[in-house]
Amino acid sequence: MAKHEFGIMESDPVGGKRYDEYEPKKYNCISVDDDYIEGIQEQLLIFDSFCHTIDIPMRGLNYAGITLIPPSSIDAFLTVFSDGAEYKELRNLLIEAKNRNKYVIHYGL
Repeated sequence: MAKHEFGIMESDPVGGKRYDEYEPKKYNCISVDDDYIEGIQEQLLIFDSFCHTIDIPMRGLNYAGITLIPPSSIDAFLTVFSDGAEYKELRNLLIEAKNRNKYVIHYGL
């Protein structure tokens, strides 16, 4: 089954640097089955994010690429995942990132 992976970035992304490498171990990523992401893509457009670099703003998740989610967007992101046991681990990760004022990295399909 296809999965999306989410992890906390210990260092804030910097302008001019691209985050193109697939490094889930570096960020201690957790996995969420695509079945739980695919159906809510439009709901995810409520938050600001970045595509591979903080130099390319976007909204929501880069479904098939890398998304950088700033601390300022985590509350909006959490509203989409407020219900369902399938999102518990993701909610916990997002809350930790929010409490630590850290970016979240997302690896799409």
